[in-house]
Amino acid sequence: MTVTTLPTELTAGTWVADPSHSDAGFTVRHAGISKVRGTVALTEATVTIGADLTTSAVTATLDPATIDTRDAGRDGHLKGADFFDVESFPAWTFTSTSVEGSGAEAVVTGDLTIHGVTRSVELATEFNGTAVDPYGNLRAGFSATTEISRKDFGLTWNATLEAGGLLVGDKVKIAIEISAIKQA
Repeated sequence: MTVTTLPTELTAGTWVADPSHSDAGFTVRHAGISKVRGTVALTEATVTIGADLTTSAVTATLDPATIDTRDAGRDGHLKGADFFDVESFPAWTFTSTSVEGSGAEAVVTGDLTIHGVTRSVELATEFNGTAVDPYGNLRAGFSATTEISRKDFGLTWNATLEAGGLLVGDKVKIAIEISAIKQA
């Protein structure tokens, strides 16, 4: 039997992400010897907390046109047809299909769509607590991580290195931070 209890301070209802205090980051191997890190804006996310975790749900939308790796040339290449083709695929989405766990830790399974391809992923998720902000809003914090194969999403562009190997690794680590405000 799966334990599905909610943390005591996380109340049922709808929680909407504050985009200015939420983000998504990614890490991928470059030339097999280093890692490139970047961010992409989380434009909207809703966490619906049910009576327990099994009746809870998460939806999110990210904007690939906001990719930032601190290198304008690389960012332009990532936004272009070789990679994310943001003109044809202007949004990435996530819709949960199940939530299981206990207390502050959960696994949120759902459908992630990137570049027009949808795959099931599992997000190892941690509830970071609640706080009332200076404006009287009740906020909840969540952290989530997963690892995907970029090839699974049709992202196959690469370049062979002179010494062998490939320029861009296949495995991409994703880390998400959400600050969500409880809705009335």
